[in-house]
Amino acid sequence: MKLHYIWAALVGLSLLTATLTAANPSRAGLVLGVLVLAGLKSRLILRHYLDLSQSPVWARGFDLVLAFVLMAFAGLALAA
Repeated sequence: MKLHYIWAALVGLSLLTATLTAANPSRAGLVLGVLVLAGLKSRLILRHYLDLSQSPVWARGFDLVLAFVLMAFAGLALAA
């Protein structure tokens, strides 16, 4: 994908995040929604801006670490 499409996708995901926070969902819905959108944005940045799409092994490794970090954040946020 061209970088301007990635940039547009990042802007769109940021707008979705703002819309989600303005919608005043439940705490669990807000936490999970924001973390999912942050994960999608992180994946786009890692794959396209940092060119991890050129190295599938590194990309999978970063995806795995990112998934664990996001799940840990979700667990901490929902446990409090």
